[in-house]
Amino acid sequence: MRTQTENAARVVVIGAGMAGARLASRVPGVTVIGEEEHAPYNRVLLAEVLAGRYEPDVIALPPAEVRRGVRVVRIDRAERQVLCDDGSVIAYERLVLATGSNPVLPPLRGLNHRLPDGVHPFRTLDDCLALRAAVRPGVRAVVIGGGLLGVSAARALAECGAQVVLAQQGEHLMERQLDAEAAGMLRRHLEALGVEVHTECRVRGLRCTDGDTPAVRAVELADGYELAAEITVLACGVRPRTGLAQAAGLDVRKGIVVDDELRTSDPYIHAVGDCAEHGGTVYGLAGAALEQADVLAEVLNGRSASYGGTRALTRLTLRSPSAAPAPAGTVGTTGAAVVSGTPGGLDLAAFGDSRPMPGDDVIRLADATRGAYRTVVVRGDRLAGGVLFGDLAAVGTLARTWQDDEPLPADMSLLHLLTNDGGF
Repeated sequence: MRTQTENAARVVVIGAGMAGARLASRVPGVTVIGEEEHAPYNRVLLAEVLAGRYEPDVIALPPAEVRRGVRVVRIDRAERQVLCDDGSVIAYERLVLATGSNPVLPPLRGLNHRLPDGVHPFRTLDDCLALRAAVRPGVRAVVIGGGLLGVSAARALAECGAQVVLAQQGEHLMERQLDAEAAGMLRRHLEALGVEVHTECRVRGLRCTDGDTPAVRAVELADGYELAAEITVLACGVRPRTGLAQAAGLDVRKGIVVDDELRTSDPYIHAVGDCAEHGGTVYGLAGAALEQADVLAEVLNGRSASYGGTRALTRLTLRSPSAAPAPAGTVGTTGAAVVSGTPGGLDLAAFGDSRPMPGDDVIRLADATRGAYRTVVVRGDRLAGGVLFGDLAAVGTLARTWQDDEPLPADMSLLHLLTNDGGF
């Protein structure tokens, strides 16, 4: 076990996720410390691994020098050192916190500090591999949470042959991204895959076996109904990992507070990714993490750069089990949330704020025969957001218009926003 202090690294990064790996690829001489034993990987594609579409090596990120399986236990700001659980002490000139986030464990009866057998979070590659090992055709699985992560997990489990129930507390699926009509189409897509979807459904607890190693047997709903479950997936959101920063006395609110140079309240420490809070916002999105890492790389390389926030986006791929594999969706730093499909699959895009406010203009086109649906929200003279389902021909133009945040031409017909590709 090493106890001596190592020579000071110019930049030390705590966290080997997508933000940490991106930073290491753009800044020379970086020391990256990662808790996971795996090399850095694309977390966005975990559902593809769960479904058996990809093996873990396929989602690996470009190689980076990472000290794997090591956890930082304390930051000594006075000495500019980090202390690790293997006894090593690493000095730094600049420290970057890329500690990411933890899955939210809901306050359910039967869910204590130790998860019962059969209960799985879905955040890391180890989570994904443990879940994949537990799934077999016909197994009864309940996914708690109908956001982006829950929808991804439910679809992947269905592709593995599980009998899946998706329990969502809100009024419809993916409430952050979709309006009610698009969410209804998504629900019908999942149901066609065999997923049983319950919305406005509050989970009260888990019923588990007795003994030293309890195992889940059912999910109890608030109305007293029970959903039989051999596997339960917790997809209830994430929470920034801020423990190290708090213990070191850094300014922490929802996340670790940073300025436009991604600098914390300590001028020698920066933060990026899911753990960072900029302008009062914790993005929790891969696209924002990558954009922040790119800006910070410029700063650490001695060039002028400023982070002004990210136009929030997500990207996901949903396909039918019978569809041939296609390149999986990835998350970029600009554009839209895109769910791209193949025959029998799902094509869905969502960007910005698709929920209209009083005074907004809403333009909507629908073709039930072709299963095509488009809607955009115009707020004042700007495009606020939109949803496209079934036909994504206009998504590039719409996403760029939204991203640029420029006033729409005064003489433009609002209908033109949805038909400038030639319409349906």
